[in-house]
Amino acid sequence: MVKKYKSLQVIAASLLAISLTACGSGGDSKSTASPAAGASTAPSTDKNITITFQNIYPDPTDPKNGMLKKIVNDYQTKNPNIKIELDSLNTDQQKLKLKTQAASKEVPDITVVNPAAQMQPFVDAGLFAPLNDMVEQNGLKATFQEGILNWYSFKNNIYALPDGNNIGVVYYNKDLFKQAGVEVPKTFEEMVAAVKTLKGKGIQPMAIGEKDSWTGSFLFMNILLRTNGGPGFLQAVVDGKKTFADPAFTDAVSSFEDLIQAGAFQEGATSFDYNAGENLFKTGKAAMYYMGSWATGGIETSSVNGKVGVFQFPTVKGKGNPDEFMLAPGSAFAISANSKHLKETKDFLNYFMLNFPKEAFAVKGAVGIAQKVDGDFKAAGYSDMAMDVLGLFKKVKGGDLAFDNTMNPGTAQGHLTSIQNLFVQKVDPAAVAKEHQTAYDSNKK
Repeated sequence: MVKKYKSLQVIAASLLAISLTACGSGGDSKSTASPAAGASTAPSTDKNITITFQNIYPDPTDPKNGMLKKIVNDYQTKNPNIKIELDSLNTDQQKLKLKTQAASKEVPDITVVNPAAQMQPFVDAGLFAPLNDMVEQNGLKATFQEGILNWYSFKNNIYALPDGNNIGVVYYNKDLFKQAGVEVPKTFEEMVAAVKTLKGKGIQPMAIGEKDSWTGSFLFMNILLRTNGGPGFLQAVVDGKKTFADPAFTDAVSSFEDLIQAGAFQEGATSFDYNAGENLFKTGKAAMYYMGSWATGGIETSSVNGKVGVFQFPTVKGKGNPDEFMLAPGSAFAISANSKHLKETKDFLNYFMLNFPKEAFAVKGAVGIAQKVDGDFKAAGYSDMAMDVLGLFKKVKGGDLAFDNTMNPGTAQGHLTSIQNLFVQKVDPAAVAKEHQTAYDSNKK
């Protein structure tokens, strides 16, 4: 059975804490990383060791890619007998590779998992090492926002450390909006109308990387959050109070198809992976981009920096509260229980996470990270767009988690396939609902 759905008030409070800390008036740009972050706790040894570090920062234009390499190089300099071998993949590639590795019990020393329902099967299979001891070293646990580690904990053991704690927002290119004569939409219906106007002016309305099918799901779930009148639809299904035939779900499918049929997304959207889809927006080739706030850093360091604004996902058919967001406790780093170098791997991950806030802040990639940042973003040169995103964190009044972080993997895969198919052909919403219900009934325990 799916891990019991947790209260979203905790994560909403944590998201609020980010904005209050990040927008502080202090002028220094230090992070809350422990003073011991520069030191290594690795045992003194001359033995050469290789640690495989699977990650999802393959894009060299993403500031986190450079940050990753800097921390790794710094650690290797301090520990010359240890080599960190990077296996950098996009999100869906990494998920597929990990499934294969898990089946053969050959999980890399460090890998990436998503919270709650997505990581539970790996934990139940005994593939990940508990990290309770490691997070107590050098004050690491205290660097995380209150409550965030709960999403990665099972039976009082912490099994992964998150890189982010984000909300879903709509980025838009101000120049392209002005060129087309459209305003920031206050309703979903206005968004669809803006898509048609942009399309008519020869401007690509929205970008998406739907080859990585979670991207379309993430957008769809924001519509469901609205048509349901608030969070908790999936939990209601789990509790037996609703089915996927509920009007909230079929209305969400219908509205999502209205957006697709209006020509919102680029031709062949399902052949663009996450990075390729995002790069359309980052190179000024699309007017809107719905994504988690983690995209802020990459946009800020792209050619459209200074031209981008953000807005909350609007109401749908008059339903929903824009102050309720899709909440995204981030992907997280887990350590293989079968690592041949468990002690050294824990030492490296401890060092990596202690340095993560400071280095992310330095490369303008600290918006929406899971750890506390005690720096003045504005004084450090973060853009107006980044400050606007931080302002949206203050508005959070709750929300929902992604489908694949809530439902078991089998049901989630059925959902991802069903939603991805909508980019290829129009489907009766009742048939989409039936696909989802069948997937849920077939996979529930």
